[in-house]
Amino acid sequence: MKFTINKILVIDYGSQYTQLIARRIRELQTYCEVIPFHKVNKKNLSDKSLCGIILSGGPNSVKDKKSPKLDGKIIAQGVPILGICYGMQLVCNMFGGKIAKSRLREYGHSIITTKGKSVLFEKIKIKNQVWMSHGDHVEQKPDEFTITSLSNNKIISSIEHKNKKIFGLQFHPEVYHSLEGKKILSNFLFKICKIKNKFKLENFLSDKIKSLRNDLKKTKVICGLSGGVDSTVTSFLLHKAIKNNLFCIFVDHGMLRLNESNEVESIFKKKFGKNFIKVNASSIFIKKLKNIKEPEIKRKIIGKTFIEVFEKEAKKIKGVQYLAQGTLYPDIIESIPFFGGPTAKIKSHHNVGGLPKKMSLKIVEPLKELFKDEVRILGRNLKINPDLLDRHPFPGPGLAIRIPGEIDKNKIDILQRVDNIYIEYLKKNLIYNKIWQAFAVLLPVKSVGVMGDERTYNYAVSLRAVTSVDGMTADFYMFTKSQLTDISREIISRVKEVNRVLFDFTSKPPGTIEWE
Repeated sequence: MKFTINKILVIDYGSQYTQLIARRIRELQTYCEVIPFHKVNKKNLSDKSLCGIILSGGPNSVKDKKSPKLDGKIIAQGVPILGICYGMQLVCNMFGGKIAKSRLREYGHSIITTKGKSVLFEKIKIKNQVWMSHGDHVEQKPDEFTITSLSNNKIISSIEHKNKKIFGLQFHPEVYHSLEGKKILSNFLFKICKIKNKFKLENFLSDKIKSLRNDLKKTKVICGLSGGVDSTVTSFLLHKAIKNNLFCIFVDHGMLRLNESNEVESIFKKKFGKNFIKVNASSIFIKKLKNIKEPEIKRKIIGKTFIEVFEKEAKKIKGVQYLAQGTLYPDIIESIPFFGGPTAKIKSHHNVGGLPKKMSLKIVEPLKELFKDEVRILGRNLKINPDLLDRHPFPGPGLAIRIPGEIDKNKIDILQRVDNIYIEYLKKNLIYNKIWQAFAVLLPVKSVGVMGDERTYNYAVSLRAVTSVDGMTADFYMFTKSQLTDISREIISRVKEVNRVLFDFTSKPPGTIEWE
């Protein structure tokens, strides 16, 4: 898609916070793209819409000969540059500064004190809490640079070259714990890079519709419709662009929520009429997943089978060339070592990691530039029912990744009933919309219990509930004791196969939201 708006390029050197940089920039209504350092070339640097470059942090040391280097073409481009942590050290190293190994690694909260005047720190307190995470530090600044702040350990925490508009931060402004980090990024974007044409979703919507019409022309597209937020917005967006050339195929793989298959059919049959096709393939998926325990293999099998079912169904529709998917930006970030770059792979996603190498259909992903909250806003602009848009995220592989270990119909049935009781309670007690995502996990263990003076030996389930903005980071939702007691009692009393309920108190990071 071609954007007419101003753009920031984030160059990824392997930081665990790279996606947060992109997220914060997007929150400031500025469009950005993230590319790994080794994919930097004249084409992505010469984009006329490019207004600035951010160099991410990374796990390496610039003192290591094999570590990623700063490409001279980046400096030669002449646009403002902001180096963060490792990015700052790369800048210093290139301009003749000295990098040293820190005796005491700075990690976590730190206080910096600003020195002199800097546009980057305009309207920022002289003493400020930031988040540090580094083993090396700048021992001696390059000659043409000015020190603009020091940490409480007297370590250089920021520098700048005013003439060349090159800035460096030893701390991470993108992290929540850097209290005025977002303001620092705002100063870089609007006062230094002079961003004027902001990234607005209403503009994205009109541009995307035009580009889809132009790219797809009169070809037919099939869309994988699950009833979740991502696929729903994808289908409505495509329908807006290509009308009756869109065919929505709903594959019931047998691992959906309780009664969800019928609910999806009733809603979308009304919207798309004859162009909505339901395929009951549950027996195929369950058979292929028999005796499979490894979560990544589960995802690959489900993704491959999903595509096989689609291709078989597509052959019944003459002229189909494209398969549409509701892939989002975080899906791509977490699925691969960031487009082959250095960022660590977390897990493969159904939309991204399960596709076979040889496939007759081309892929179209209209939402791949967006975060989840942006997709919901886009959905409102498309006038989609709020009940659909406000649904909690549900993974493509469904309950398969909420049943660690082997899967069978009995386990799916148990988890469907537990999940339904849990979600019903949240909605009834007006908690559902306070939570980003809530679900239950059926654990592959049984435990001893006592019910009605009788010994039981049944399954344990773990409840998960997290708050988040976009799913990139998340914190557990803090229920009251009475709420957890009520939920636990409801589950155990109504699902006889379960006798123990646990609650997951893990944030992201270090955990992921889903268990598998």
